[in-house]
Amino acid sequence: MTQEETVGELLQHARVAKGLSREALALELKLPLRHIEAIESDEWAALPPGRSRPLARQLAHRLGVDLEFHTGAFQIVPGVRELDPPDPRQERLERVVMGLLTAASALVVVWLVVPGPSLGRKPAPSYLTTLPKATLPAPPPPSTAAYPVLGELLPESPLNEQGVLVSLRAMDTCDVRIEPQPETGGQALARTLRVSEPWRLRVKGPFVLILDNAGVVNVEVAGRHIAHGQSVGEAWTGRFDGEGRWLRPVLPVLPKGPPVPDDVEDGIRP
Repeated sequence: MTQEETVGELLQHARVAKGLSREALALELKLPLRHIEAIESDEWAALPPGRSRPLARQLAHRLGVDLEFHTGAFQIVPGVRELDPPDPRQERLERVVMGLLTAASALVVVWLVVPGPSLGRKPAPSYLTTLPKATLPAPPPPSTAAYPVLGELLPESPLNEQGVLVSLRAMDTCDVRIEPQPETGGQALARTLRVSEPWRLRVKGPFVLILDNAGVVNVEVAGRHIAHGQSVGEAWTGRFDGEGRWLRPVLPVLPKGPPVPDDVEDGIRP
């Protein structure tokens, strides 16, 4: 074979080498004679559209010509290039890979959906399930104080066996003194309040609370706000009983004077 030979020339030489005529080959393959003549003459336009390559392959198969060996010549033949036949080994490998991917996807879905205990894992122990119910502490009763102490999850009781709860918060400096009644046998307590330094303590029995700058101090005794009404710089003294009640001083009642005559002018008495 020379490089100039075409597909038609290859098929023509193979037919002559086998001693076949065009008529005999056309009769054997049940093809029109003009198709065989067109193929051997490389007149591909004379063939039906899309039939050039299939007819050339059919004729080459009968004459024993391997067109795959003559790839360069066969590429000139017009028409769509046929796909290579599938490789059975490649198909088996693809099926195995797809099966493995499907199984892995199913395992991932099961791992995401099924809870942990069903896959053999044990949940972490919880103290709520391991401890008996009798050992769990009972919640404290709700506070009944009118003014709960700020900053606590549960307010302290305003009055218990330790005494009355006193809470002092200052916006400026103030000297504080707490003096128990002599009969209680307690000692006086003193402290200087400053900003953001509250003083919370319990005082047992009646006591006296003394503030030298009462206008800057917020006072709570036994859960009740004490509105002492003093301004900044003014001193204040408050007395409280054993239950934290404010013993306000009783103002004296002034006696009523004689009636003012109607003829008094400018508020001047005669």
